[in-house]
Amino acid sequence: MSEYYYNDYGRADTTERRHSLLGRIVDGVMMILSVVAGLAMIFTLLAPYIHPSRYWIFPVFGLIAPAVYAVVVLFTLYWIIRWRWRVAAPLLLLLILGFFKVSLFLKPELRRHYGEEARYGSGTITVMTYNVRSFYSDQKKWSFDSVAMLIHQVDPDIICIQEFGLKAEDMDRMDALLPEYTRSSVPTDPSDGNSLFYPIAVYTKYRVLGTASTILRESPYEGQSTWVDLRIGEDTVRIINNHLHSTSITADDEEFLSKKEFLSDTASSAKVKSIVRRFHNNSVLRANQADTIAQVIRQTHHARIVCGDFNDTPMSYVYRTMSKGLDDAFSSCGKGYSYTFRGFMDALRIDYVLYSEPLECLSYEVLYDVKLSDHYPVVVRLRKVDAD
Repeated sequence: MSEYYYNDYGRADTTERRHSLLGRIVDGVMMILSVVAGLAMIFTLLAPYIHPSRYWIFPVFGLIAPAVYAVVVLFTLYWIIRWRWRVAAPLLLLLILGFFKVSLFLKPELRRHYGEEARYGSGTITVMTYNVRSFYSDQKKWSFDSVAMLIHQVDPDIICIQEFGLKAEDMDRMDALLPEYTRSSVPTDPSDGNSLFYPIAVYTKYRVLGTASTILRESPYEGQSTWVDLRIGEDTVRIINNHLHSTSITADDEEFLSKKEFLSDTASSAKVKSIVRRFHNNSVLRANQADTIAQVIRQTHHARIVCGDFNDTPMSYVYRTMSKGLDDAFSSCGKGYSYTFRGFMDALRIDYVLYSEPLECLSYEVLYDVKLSDHYPVVVRLRKVDAD
């Protein structure tokens, strides 16, 4: 049957043909974009399994995983509405595969609790991990007192601090602000010959049984990791505090990318290459650090709590390597969408509390009202499964 028809005046009406042509053009464009989104989804799902030294592109897709998943959802809905199942089905399959990773980013709160105060019984272990940015606040002032006040308010049993950044002469002041805690920190001698530098520290109310000098051997500015064995009740629990190497993506870089300045900047090519090169090199360094730390985690036969700033997302080689055999406190008992870094559009969860059996998670919380650093504090409550 012809797609033309004639009106009362005998002229062929081409409205239907124009609509059909426009529809084919739209479908063609959407098809191309859907293929690109599908490939991005495949790269995203593979990112945790590919060492960054092999292909630099995978860490990038791990970084933008939530956005990729959301885009694929939109394209899948489009093709379902268009009743094009040949296109929708492959995208739907990718969404199903990705669904098992959603809990790493998002935990829908199906039932809200109003006016209920959480109560935790005996045996509760409260853990805080916090990158304090060398105790340097947004107001460009020292935040020793503010951080100590926060700790007293939360009253954690264990505090894992990254970017402790204190020299020996500052230690007495911080210790005096936290008299009920025992500090365990490993000094590092910087190559520039300055006084000893303390990149990470653990404060605890429990008895310290032993500590490691350091797990990583790099410069203190390239990442640090250490363990502390604690006596908790009748059990020994190993705390592994980590600060893996940063992405070295600066605030200027973030603004350059978020505002799409690379589209108009005449020097954009060189700047983009610089960002990509730094991101790749640092991703490889973090992955190697994760391999080293994971060996210590696997060789520890008693309960483990692994904390810190991994500087990588849950869809990364670093996270998969570090979390193997452990539970993620957010995935176990978090709610909503969790992010721990103040920046990059509040989209990144890079600070973690992981734990092993026989511990279980009671609560997970990010203190979003605390803005003393470029990270938010993460507070997790654990207990031994057979605790009363």
